[in-house]
Amino acid sequence: MENEKSKISSFCGKTVLITGAAGFIGSNVARKLLNLEQEICVVGLDSMNDYYDVNLKNERLDYLLADRRFIFVKGSIADREMVDNVFAQYRPQVVINLAAQAGVRYSITNPDAYIETNIVGFYNILEAVRRSNENAANAVEHLVFASSSSIYGANAKVPYSTDDKADEPVSLYAATKRSNELMAHAYSKLYDIPATGLRFFTVYGPAGRPDMAYFSFTEKLLKGEKIKVFNHGNCQRDFTYIDDIVEGVVRVAAKAPEQKKGDDGLPVPPYRLYNIGNGQPENLINFINILSEELIRAGVLPENFDIKAHQELVPMQPGDVPVTYADTIPLERDFSFRPGTPLRTGLRKFAEWYAGYRK
Repeated sequence: MENEKSKISSFCGKTVLITGAAGFIGSNVARKLLNLEQEICVVGLDSMNDYYDVNLKNERLDYLLADRRFIFVKGSIADREMVDNVFAQYRPQVVINLAAQAGVRYSITNPDAYIETNIVGFYNILEAVRRSNENAANAVEHLVFASSSSIYGANAKVPYSTDDKADEPVSLYAATKRSNELMAHAYSKLYDIPATGLRFFTVYGPAGRPDMAYFSFTEKLLKGEKIKVFNHGNCQRDFTYIDDIVEGVVRVAAKAPEQKKGDDGLPVPPYRLYNIGNGQPENLINFINILSEELIRAGVLPENFDIKAHQELVPMQPGDVPVTYADTIPLERDFSFRPGTPLRTGLRKFAEWYAGYRK
């Protein structure tokens, strides 16, 4: 209970900037912060692009806009002038950068979008934080940014540890996320900026991204189409429920890395990396079976639905990896938290939400 009080009080009276605030993770983080702390201002920034259905983003945003403590700014982090204006006007003490062009396969066909948002956009955020910290009154106390499990590439060692070498990405998306980590480390070292990167593992849940497997599979099955099962089903994913991701983000954001000097008198980078994953990889075929059972239970699919007849086993796609598996021991050690929502529980909540959403 003491830890909970400490976590909540750290946001009291502060302004928190969340980029990607209309996104799946961003909107849920904003909601959590507003529920946790009465004296808080949450500034949400989002480009509202059409990578997926904008109506879904608008629904998330409408919920947040009903709260007077939430301020929304429409714009892309790739727009440096706009980013600078947001920092100058609202002077956030905590910055949570969740804006990014997501998707492994999309990065193969639309690489420009990843360079613009994930590289140029993140650079703009780093520069805005650096300039803010030149004036102690405007200082950003903590920069938290989203990375991805994809940075581990085809790492054969499991579970994936933040101590592992991660310099062989197999997609441009992964390369941009690893670049974010390196850029943040450099700024942390040069300008003594407290920064924490979070490597997310396969996030899922209600009102999630339609391009993610559980959502897109549901849409296809409803239409009677076959779903493609990559690597002939020999894939494992560390599915992590959205509430666990959000809890991890908020706990981490509340506790910035310590600023201190090294023996040379220069700052030791106040920089940390953590995995946020369930730590229990699930076989893709098992995942599909549970999803179909919960969709049937929720009345989305008919009782006699034959899931096997709706699967097409196909080879591995470029950019994909056979397994993801998070080592979360550091997260548990430093924040007394470990994700643990069972896959069936999470997919049941998604199926129940989807039953209402499609109506």
